[in-house]
Amino acid sequence: MSSRSPHRPSLIAARRTFALLAAAACALPVAAQYPGEVSTSGNAPVLRAVSVYEWTGDEQHPTASRLIPITVFDGQQLQDGGIYLAQPAPLSLETDVEYQLKKDGKNTGLLVVQDAALVLGSWVGHVDFKELPKPKPVAPPMWKGDADDADDAASDEPVLHRKHHPDDQSGSGSSTSSSSSGSQSSNSPPPDPDRPTLHRADTSGSGDSDSSGSGTATNAPPPDPDRPTLSKNTETPASSAPITVDPDNPNAQSKKSDSAQAKNSKPANPEDDSYVTSMASDTDPSRPRLVRGKSNDTVPTVIPAVVGLPLNMEQAVAVSDPRNTPEHIWSYSWANPADELKYKADLEDLARKALGLTPPAAPAPKKNSGSHTTRLTLPPAPAPLFDEQFRVFELAYGSGATMVFSAHTAGTGADEKFVTLIVQPDLYGSLAVLMKNVTDGAHLDQTPRMRLIDAVDAMADNRGELLFELRGATQRQFALYRVLRGQAAQVFLSGSRQFGSAAD
Repeated sequence: MSSRSPHRPSLIAARRTFALLAAAACALPVAAQYPGEVSTSGNAPVLRAVSVYEWTGDEQHPTASRLIPITVFDGQQLQDGGIYLAQPAPLSLETDVEYQLKKDGKNTGLLVVQDAALVLGSWVGHVDFKELPKPKPVAPPMWKGDADDADDAASDEPVLHRKHHPDDQSGSGSSTSSSSSGSQSSNSPPPDPDRPTLHRADTSGSGDSDSSGSGTATNAPPPDPDRPTLSKNTETPASSAPITVDPDNPNAQSKKSDSAQAKNSKPANPEDDSYVTSMASDTDPSRPRLVRGKSNDTVPTVIPAVVGLPLNMEQAVAVSDPRNTPEHIWSYSWANPADELKYKADLEDLARKALGLTPPAAPAPKKNSGSHTTRLTLPPAPAPLFDEQFRVFELAYGSGATMVFSAHTAGTGADEKFVTLIVQPDLYGSLAVLMKNVTDGAHLDQTPRMRLIDAVDAMADNRGELLFELRGATQRQFALYRVLRGQAAQVFLSGSRQFGSAAD
């Protein structure tokens, strides 16, 4: 990878726009790889890139992946995304460029380009998959009643009243109580003799103290003699135990005293084996340490790139645009769900006819004149089709259904045949074939097979184009077809990309 130019624009580097596109045009060499013209005016166009994301395994946690640049719309025409503003890597694979992964026009994830590499003469990008940010929950609006509702609520509000007792004194707010607790409300009810009371525990150690000094109730029950109690240990510690002197060995006292002190104190010599230091005081630079978390120089995990064309490889459209455009769903909604099954069966018949798999007509039933019985002959079963793909799109708001059907037969080489149809129903329900592609395994270099990827708005005009992969024997291309006025016209064809053997 070469160093990045300071004047080089990017598609979406954390939602950056192309304000320096004119400066990038001045920095291009004479023999630049950009086939069009860069506007030198102050109003630089907003670019829109379309790529194909290929992966194996789970979409969010792939085992291998790669990003294939297809087109870049510069505001006037579609440019080849594999060579557009390549210095040497194309602009669509600039580091930190963000793509929106789409399925039938619905956003399914984000792709951030990490780096780019040149594989078999073509550029591919290594990306990191990220989930779409979850929208913040919106709190429901609080109901605010009007003035009439507030008055009604105030009038209906319940009021609590204190019960009146005969002994209450009217006109005086308080009366003097004979107890030592202070003043008491005059309208409070008399104490209930059957009401249980809680008493404070004795904290002074004597049960004869008065209520004013210790807070212990005078009517506390006597202590239970059978109640177990916890007593504090009163044994003399070993360090303070009296030392007895042996009259026959007067030095025993000092030895015992010295051994007790050595047992209860730390050694003064730091070189002793039993001496332990804390990690904070240890300044040995060679001492290994355990650090929680990742270090700053940890190399990020790079997902391996897809090699060749594995059988379990999946494909999806990815779009990069600095504008926040709303989603445009391309899937067609049937008014009658039974029509979808009917049209699929009709397309299967058209595909078999295009492949030359139409079975011969069933023989006429034979009649036996003697017994007047008729023998019916069942028609032969239709030839099987493999890997059928049936998609129905609404490529513009209010437009009709555009159906794409593809399949192939069994066999190898010339015996394996491929078919792809683009069909639209007319007002009477009949099918009009807009495009038909038929080839076999022995002529893929002359006529590659067409594999539908998805519908995509490549020119940001709210009209979808059909993105196909044209796969040959050892190389492939990508093409965009626009369906308009009963025709399917090719509006873009990318350069050839080698991928090796089709069995890879």
